[in-house]
Amino acid sequence: MGYENFNIIDGGSIITPKGFSAGGVHCGLKKTERHDIGAIVCEVAATAAAVYTTSVFQAAPLKVTRESLVDGKLKAVVVNSGNANACTGQQGEADAYAMRAAMAKQLGLAEQDVAVASTGVIGELLKMDCVNAGIASLPLRLSSEACGAEDFTQAILTTDLVKKEACVSVLVDGKEVIIAGAAKGSGMIHPNMATMLAFMTTDVNIDQDALQQLMRQATDLTFNMITVDGDTSTNDMLITMASGLAGNEKLNSSHPDWSAFSEAFTYVCQKLAMAIARDGEGATRLVEVIVHGAVTDNSARAIAKTIVGSSLVKTAIFGADANWGRIIAAVGRAGEPVNPEQVDIQLGDITVLKGSRPVVFDEEEALVYLKGDTVRIFVDLHGGDGKATAWGCDLTYDYVRINAAYRT
Repeated sequence: MGYENFNIIDGGSIITPKGFSAGGVHCGLKKTERHDIGAIVCEVAATAAAVYTTSVFQAAPLKVTRESLVDGKLKAVVVNSGNANACTGQQGEADAYAMRAAMAKQLGLAEQDVAVASTGVIGELLKMDCVNAGIASLPLRLSSEACGAEDFTQAILTTDLVKKEACVSVLVDGKEVIIAGAAKGSGMIHPNMATMLAFMTTDVNIDQDALQQLMRQATDLTFNMITVDGDTSTNDMLITMASGLAGNEKLNSSHPDWSAFSEAFTYVCQKLAMAIARDGEGATRLVEVIVHGAVTDNSARAIAKTIVGSSLVKTAIFGADANWGRIIAAVGRAGEPVNPEQVDIQLGDITVLKGSRPVVFDEEEALVYLKGDTVRIFVDLHGGDGKATAWGCDLTYDYVRINAAYRT
């Protein structure tokens, strides 16, 4: 499938860019037989950058990864699911460093070359015998074939029902550059790097500062615009590794192909973010909120996130109830400047509010629309040029069931 500046690679994965392999195994951190530890490895020192959760309670792996990224280079990342290694004190920190050291030893790397990520239950110490056994078995499972990516994407899942992947190609200096990503996230999802892990690989040759800046910009437009339940995790991070093997001249923001690369990179982030929202715990519908006419883009973002995060809006979507009053209430409490006399609201193509006045609409048509797989809410504030899009999901009985028994 083609877009203006890039092409989607069907079946592509994190190992599609040149220089990468991946794998995953079951080591015993999960009660089921699903994979629970995995790794991505680059054959060269990759230019790397990361963004992290804004929670003041940051899990031990984040400290370790920050240290590994001081020089802006990585060769591997090791990830476990089933245990977050968060709020685990000095022992948890020691365990995160031990994971890094064990992975480095298995691959013959310096410890600084390895990043660490964890996801799962908070407040429980890692079973390091399981972790060490899993890491010892990973090198034989690493592959640059599809099976390697499949094993890795399974290894990072917790309550997720599906894997999340995206892959595109874009031309830089006439060379084909691949950008790919894999993510996990289903619950404890809220804007500001919510409960999610995401890993992106690319074979572009890129300046590290430019990569870091692009990641922050893309995150603000994508991962920071999703919410499932309003809770921000202790472990979230997005890591990008760039092998540089595509053969292009070093890319930065002044390069003539920067715009095309930036668009493609942001698209991958958006697809992963939307997949996380769609797979929200217990969710039956993806909800997309598009706000236009705000005084600024930041104002539009705040309003869009308030709407998509409203429990009353989310339950109305679950019940297929065209209750626009809940949407206008969310707009009003977002804390942003809005003229209360000129707001328009649409549910898909169905106008329900015009100039802040109710519009007669076909309730049956609205019911059918709201029972669809994706619900789009359009809000026009007629107050400026600011615009933003946010993504979330409905709130269902199953969300309560899943989280009431998360540890058991």
